[in-house]
Amino acid sequence: MRFKQRSVCLLAIVASFSIITGAGGQSTERPNIVVFLADDLGYADLGVQGNTDIPTPAIDSIANNGVRFTDGYANHSVCSPSRAGLLTGMYQHRFGFEHNSGPPDYASPDFGIPRDVPIVAETLKGAGYRTAMVGKWHVGFQPGLRPHERGFDYFYGFLPGAMNYNPAPRSDGQILRNGEPVEHQGYLTDVFADEAVAFIERTPPDQPFFLYVSFNAVHAPLEATADHERPFATIADPRRRTYAGMLKATDDAVARVLATLRERGAEGNTLIFFYSDNGGPTEQTTSRNDPLRGRKGQPYEGGIRVPFVAQWTGRIPSGSVYREMVMGFDVHATALAAAGVDLSRLERSLDGVDLLPYLRGEREGAPHGELFWRAGDNYAARVGNFKLVHYRGRPGRPGTGRDEVYDLSADIGERDDLATREPELLARLRVAYEAWSGRMSKPRWIRQDRSNAEVGGRLKAAAP
Repeated sequence: MRFKQRSVCLLAIVASFSIITGAGGQSTERPNIVVFLADDLGYADLGVQGNTDIPTPAIDSIANNGVRFTDGYANHSVCSPSRAGLLTGMYQHRFGFEHNSGPPDYASPDFGIPRDVPIVAETLKGAGYRTAMVGKWHVGFQPGLRPHERGFDYFYGFLPGAMNYNPAPRSDGQILRNGEPVEHQGYLTDVFADEAVAFIERTPPDQPFFLYVSFNAVHAPLEATADHERPFATIADPRRRTYAGMLKATDDAVARVLATLRERGAEGNTLIFFYSDNGGPTEQTTSRNDPLRGRKGQPYEGGIRVPFVAQWTGRIPSGSVYREMVMGFDVHATALAAAGVDLSRLERSLDGVDLLPYLRGEREGAPHGELFWRAGDNYAARVGNFKLVHYRGRPGRPGTGRDEVYDLSADIGERDDLATREPELLARLRVAYEAWSGRMSKPRWIRQDRSNAEVGGRLKAAAP
């Protein structure tokens, strides 16, 4: 799918009109918008999700003051495509963004969200918002595709998929401020909290802002400070202790941002989301996805169903639980709608849905009847409570290589495969998946590293 570029002036005019009038022609107050995105956080890693060995009071407070989504999904089972879905508000497959990049030196030159696909920061900036991003980007390395060139007034973070938390020689020059290298000083999650708080404090009280806090925590490598690990001395597994320290640092960072909003009297007029870009890679980091099956990189629930919470005081009922399925791209659509942008007048159609009318009981039914995932030969489709899974796996982690069917209303752990007993159900799910997949674009790149590519991104010749 290609998107026609239009002038920034036209976008600003349309967006500004939408902000003033709202979709229904009535005046609307523009909220601040804060999106926290965790990295590789498992479904059971938060206190509000049942975790008992690592307290997460700040993140839990978002659910307690707002809503917890039991069936919240990431757009993909790995980092980069999932983030592209959030930022664009649509299935990233529409523009060929299906795979991770690999290390920047070896990545395909095509890697990134195309310039003709608008992202949320560009739309909100055109609508009068001050915009900032702190943290991990991972959706474009080339000039023109970096955060400060894609609608963010301020960017502090890094472009690749992973980074050391403690300063290390190999990370020198990889931390950027608006495109310029800066020294990496301090534990990175704490530094990101510093930057997020400073942006809020620099923003005039009457200026609405969009802040995207894109953590690399709790992604590997396992690194934590002694202060962050100290409360977990009773955890016997040293890897789990370090992971606990990393998650504590993340929760502390969220707490600092929330406290700054409260101190400035802005919390009540701030829409806040927190979720994870994919499920946890349990064997690598000790993350937990129970009671779900699978892990990061797999189309089972453990790879794609994630902790997902939101808060907007007075606009989202506090302490609520929402049990219909939602997806990362709904954060995009909800943010724009909350800002007063008329979604029907955008340059492109979104796959994401404004969740606010559903959360407030103003709209009946479910935001989505169907959701889909695809990563090469691995894919999944959820239609109502029934789910199709096809997982061929990868080297060292083979899958069944056949279609599987599960009833998630009775089998959240995906243990009872119904495919052979329910052939008509299997056929119906396959028809839904094939119809969706046929509307998507082919992948524009594959994951590249030194095993299959040269520095600069040219693929090596296939072995005879």
